[in-house]
Formats: sequence, C-alpha cells, structure tokens
Amino acid sequence: MSASAQSKLNLRLKRELDSIEVVDQQYRLLIMGGPAMRPRLDSIARVAGVPVEKVGDYLGQRMMAVDSVNIKRIVQIIKQYGYPGRTLVGTPTNEVALLVIQHSSRIPQYLPLIKRMADQGEVSFATYARMLDRHLMQQGKMQLYGTQGRSYNVPNAATGKMEQVSFIWPIEDATHVNERRKKAGFDSTVEANALRLGIPYKPMTMAEVQRIEQAARGTQH
Repeated sequence: MSASAQSKLNLRLKRELDSIEVVDQQYRLLIMGGPAMRPRLDSIARVAGVPVEKVGDYLGQRMMAVDSVNIKRIVQIIKQYGYPGRTLVGTPTNEVALLVIQHSSRIPQYLPLIKRMADQGEVSFATYARMLDRHLMQQGKMQLYGTQGRSYNVPNAATGKMEQVSFIWPIEDATHVNERRKKAGFDSTVEANALRLGIPYKPMTMAEVQRIEQAARGTQH
C-alpha cells in the first residue's frame, strides 16, 4: 500500500478492528489448539474453578459472550461507515468485520453486502466464498468451495462408545471444486484445506450427513 493510501485510512477504526480480531480469536485458539494447549487448559481450569473436562464448555460459553459483544459493535460500525473494507482500514484488517459476522447468526443479513464488497475489491472473493459456504451449510444445503467442516458426537456402531465424527460438509459438483477454489482465489485444494482443519477429505452426500445427524440426536434424549 502506498504512503498516500496509508494516510487516507481510518487508523482509529483500524486499531479498534485489530483489537476485535484478537478478542474474537483468543478462545477459539484455545479450543482448537489440540494437545499443545493442554497445559494452558489445565491452568484455566484452576483459575476458573472448573474440572478439566469442563474447560471446553467454559471456553465455549466465554467465546459466545465475546461474539455477542463483537457483532453488536460491528453492526454499529457498518451503520456508521458502511462495510470497513480495504479502502477504509487496509488489509488484512478489512477481513475482521467479515470474521465477526461469520461467527454470528447474521450471515443471511450481510451476505449480499459482502458479495458487493468482494466484487469491488474491498474484501477478497475467497472470504466471501467462505461465508457463502457457511450460509449454505447452515441452510442444510451443499456448499460450493469446500471450506466448511462439521463434527458430531455419535455412538460407535460396534462398541456403543461415543466418538467424534468429523467431515467436510457435502460439496455441490465436488469433482470440480478445486477449479472453483482456484478461480475464487484459494491457494490450496479442498484436500489440503481439509487436512489443515484436521479432517481427512472424503466426499460426503447429504444422505450420509442426515444419518450422522440422526445418530447424534439420538444420544441427546
């Protein structure tokens, strides 16, 4: 970014959004950190006064509380400035509001705005594609770019013991998904992205997902 473009940025807003991103990610990094985070989770359990096996629930509740505060502020920012894109706050800060929206229930409300911002170069098309996939998954429809995964706790058919089943949400025309990903600006294949999420890629059908969801619901009664 040139010096003249840098000088036109709303630096106060940029700093606020950068701070929001840190808060947005702090609990997610702990929850998704895997075995490397175990010492920190043990410390959190002691400080919070909860059993170690309940730390995940505790962090999840804190994360949802933060998400609720963050989305309220992002709604205010959008009302005041419009979407805070590349021209207003530079990159990568232009992705922060989108990240917060993605972690809220407001994707349907803001998806058309994010599409316009992507078309205007204010956010990357790949970030819009990620939000579109999330929206489609939440609607129970097949995603287009293979960015979204799901996990359910279900009983093992052989042992009856609970186990976590994780998969990449079904993809429309999965044969050509990597062509779509490349065109959208993703720098990895769906297989590589799945491994980044810790999920070996296997094409899934909606019928298979429905069977997994039914098994998961059956354990909740």
